Amino acid sequence: MPSNGQPDFFSLQIAEARRFHMEARSSKASPLAVRAGGREHCSSDYEIHRSSFPYMGIEFVAHGKGTAVLNGKTHSLAGGTLFSYGPGISQEIICDPQEPMVKYFLDFSGNRAKQLLEHHGPAMGEALQTSAPGEVMAIWEEIIRTGLRATPFSARIVTVLLEYLLLKIAETAIPLGSSGTPAFSTYRRCRQWIETHALKLNSLEQMASECHIDPAYLCRLFRRFDHQSPYQCLLKFKMNHAAQLLQIPGIAVKQVADSVGFNDPGHFSRVFKKQEGLSPAQFARFCSRC
Repeated sequence: MPSNGQPDFFSLQIAEARRFHMEARSSKASPLAVRAGGREHCSSDYEIHRSSFPYMGIEFVAHGKGTAVLNGKTHSLAGGTLFSYGPGISQEIICDPQEPMVKYFLDFSGNRAKQLLEHHGPAMGEALQTSAPGEVMAIWEEIIRTGLRATPFSARIVTVLLEYLLLKIAETAIPLGSSGTPAFSTYRRCRQWIETHALKLNSLEQMASECHIDPAYLCRLFRRFDHQSPYQCLLKFKMNHAAQLLQIPGIAVKQVADSVGFNDPGHFSRVFKKQEGLSPAQFARFCSRC
């Protein structure tokens, strides 16, 4: 640890940074513990060269461009890219001097750390992109705020938020290089259309027609960039709206079913229970007691 109190793995080639560091306490007994994290505005000459690293690490590029060479494999970095490293993984991280990166990082340890990365990605030495960079950034900012507060609860809170972050990354992961492609732009346009017009849509064919693409192609886009079919996505938006309506005192289940495009209240009830875990009537009663 240098005399300034910052760990020696914190880069000095930065124009601005908000970073926190947590002393390693009972690390052997902790299945997962965040050690450091932050946001760095890299300088144009930013370069990292390491043969290994003592902790698991994950980084997220918010803006700018660069290159990461992880165990000899080169990954182009741009906004929305995530990559990870750890013990035994060589790392070269270099900024594009014309577009220096703004990036977030988290370093963590424990016997669950590698398992979490392997299950939720990116695995050590790999890179991917997120389809929801704003959501990922918001979670990271909350981790930084919590780490900098340094209360007796901070270590536990940031560890819980780390798991939330990794789950969000898994939920929104798309193949590296997808962002900005015509296919991904079409997927985003169609998903936004489905969300905005969910109450008037009732079938795959109708969704595809409204989005001016072939139904089979719409399904392929969702298989590539999502974790659900277009119709499952539609039902999720419909049931979310139904849940809001069911919080209105005295509203009838049939009225809610009609509002979200179900002619059969029984079918609506089965779909709602499958998603929410409660029947519409049970959900309404629960909300009335809140």
